[in-house]
Amino acid sequence: MSLAHHKAKPLKNTTRRPAKALCSECGLCDTYYIHYVKEACAFITQHIDELEVESHGRSRDLDNENELYFGVHQDMIAAQKKEPIAGAQWTGIVSSIAIQMLEHKLVEGVVCVQSASHDRFQPKPVIARTAAEVLAARVNKPTLSPNLSVLEEIEQSGIKRLLVIGVGCQIQALRTVEKELGLEKLYVLGTPCVDNVSRAGLDKFLNTTSRSPETVVHYEFMQDFNVHFKHEDGSIEMVPFFGLNTKELKDVFAPSCMSCFDYVNSLADLVVGYMGAPFGWQWIVVRNDTGKEMLDLVQDQLKTQPVDASGDRAAAVQQGIAAYDNATTIPIWLAWIISFVVNKIGPKGLEYGRFSIDSHFIRNYLYTRRNYPQKLAAHVPEFAKRIVARYKLPAK
Repeated sequence: MSLAHHKAKPLKNTTRRPAKALCSECGLCDTYYIHYVKEACAFITQHIDELEVESHGRSRDLDNENELYFGVHQDMIAAQKKEPIAGAQWTGIVSSIAIQMLEHKLVEGVVCVQSASHDRFQPKPVIARTAAEVLAARVNKPTLSPNLSVLEEIEQSGIKRLLVIGVGCQIQALRTVEKELGLEKLYVLGTPCVDNVSRAGLDKFLNTTSRSPETVVHYEFMQDFNVHFKHEDGSIEMVPFFGLNTKELKDVFAPSCMSCFDYVNSLADLVVGYMGAPFGWQWIVVRNDTGKEMLDLVQDQLKTQPVDASGDRAAAVQQGIAAYDNATTIPIWLAWIISFVVNKIGPKGLEYGRFSIDSHFIRNYLYTRRNYPQKLAAHVPEFAKRIVARYKLPAK
C-alpha cells in the first residue's frame, strides 16, 4: 500500500500505540506516518547499526573505545557559550545553533518543544520559524514528548529545509521515514536522553525527591553525582544520587526508557549534552559533515577545551548493580559522604560518561531480559551487548 493512500486518509489516532507498553510517545503514531511504525519504532524494530551507515556513511568502530560508547563521530569537545542565553538550562548552545540556522537561512523551520501554557513541564512540539519561537523552547522537558506529531504540518507547510531537535527514540523513527518527508535537506541536532517519565511520574519524582516540588523549573542528573534542581527563585537544590528513594522511584521511569540503548543519540548529526564534559561544561559530539556545518555556525560564540577522562568506573558500576536491583536506600547523611568521596576520586569527563552508559545499559538489559525476554536478542544492539558483557550480572 502506498504512502499516498495514507495521505488521502490520515490515520490520526492518539490511542493506537503498536509498541503498547513500550511506546515512548515519540508522536509518529499521531500522524499518517504510522504506516511505517513497524520499521520506524525503536521499540518494535531496533536497527541503529543500519541507520548509522545511512546517516553517517559508516558504522561505529566497535574496537575503538570511544566509538563503542559514544557512537560514530569526527570530533568531541567540551564547550560553553561565552555569553550565555538568559533562562537557558545550561548556556544555550542548542538554542544558539537553531537560531543561527534560521538566520543564515539554512533551514525554514526548527522542530523543537515549547511548554504548554498551563504547565511548564507539559511538552508542546512546534515548528519554530523565528528566534523568539526557538527561545521559547529553551530548557529541557523531562517528560515523554511527541516531537514527531508535527510531521504532517511540515509537509503541509511546504518546508523543504528543516532542523529537528530530538532524543534518540524520536530520531530513530525520524531517520526511518526521512526519505518520505519530501525534504531537500534535514539537519538533526540531538540531545542525550535517559530516564524520562510520564507527567504523573514526574510529579512522583519531584514530590519524592525535592524539598519544594512546586517551584522546580528544571532538573538534571549531573556529573558531580547529584541531582540539581533549579527553583523559581534561582536557587539550586542538590540531592545526591545515592540518597534517592530507590524503592519509591524504581518504577517511575517509562518502560521505553528502561529498555533503551541509545543514550547518546547515535543517529543525530550533532549531539549537545553534558555527560562527557567537565562539570559546568557541555559535551559536543560531531558525528558527520552536516554536524560540523551546524557547529561551525556558533564556533565563534564558544569557548572550548578538549574532552578528557580520569578515574575508574568499573568497581562503582559493578557495586551499583546489586544496589539498584535490591532498591537499596541509604540515609541522606551517608549519601552526602559518599557523594563527596566519589567527587574527589570517582570517574570524570568521558569516564563519567562511560560510567553512566554502563550503569544504564546494565539496568536496561536486565529490565528487558526480565520483562521482554523474547525481544532481548534482536532489541539490544551489538555495542550494548559488548558493554554489558564486561560485568557480572544477576542470574535472574
